[in-house]
Amino acid sequence: MVKLQLWLLVFTGLSGAVAQTDLEGQAFIFPKESADAHVVLEMNCNRPLQNFTVCLRYFTDLTRPYSLFSYASRAQENEILLFKEKPGELSLTVGGEWVVFTFPENAGTSRGWEHVCASWESATGIAELWVNWNPLPRKGLQKGYSVSNRGLVVLGQEQDSVGGGFDAKQSFVGELTKVNMWDLVTAMSDVRAASADSQLPHSDLSCDDLQYQIKGYVVLKPLLR
Repeated sequence: MVKLQLWLLVFTGLSGAVAQTDLEGQAFIFPKESADAHVVLEMNCNRPLQNFTVCLRYFTDLTRPYSLFSYASRAQENEILLFKEKPGELSLTVGGEWVVFTFPENAGTSRGWEHVCASWESATGIAELWVNWNPLPRKGLQKGYSVSNRGLVVLGQEQDSVGGGFDAKQSFVGELTKVNMWDLVTAMSDVRAASADSQLPHSDLSCDDLQYQIKGYVVLKPLLR
């Protein structure tokens, strides 16, 4: 299994001091539309990705388009992009090519939160998406592609260049938590575990012990119960 390493850089106050925070039971809050508010995760692994699964939970009342997970490299600004086009429609981009999934909005959701998992494997090009435990019809893209291992993950904005090129009208406004990423296509049982907040499989990118950097107006607060 490829080890995806992230470095913790939480800057506090004007001094730029670095602090560590346990993110269990916490959420990143993006309070308002912005062209700069985001969370940075720097991924460092020893070879390109042939497979991945990304899972996260989010809570928003937006109806316009917005980005949930953006991974960019110098070679490709949309190595991995999970993007909410409109209510009931999510797109997954791999290596600049995308597919669109449609689903009943808020089906099976709890108190407004939605849980999403997206998987892709290079050998077959098959992309899978689950929304609130429910698998959607599988689609295909970028068969044989390798995702660069030299890039940057950004939460809350879509990258048009590595770490930048943001558009306020594509920014996320709401709450984001339980971000996990694996370098393989996980089994449905693992997706259900992630959705139910029960025992998770080992995650190489996990917000429970995440290394991250907050930029702009993003606040870390306990989850609403």
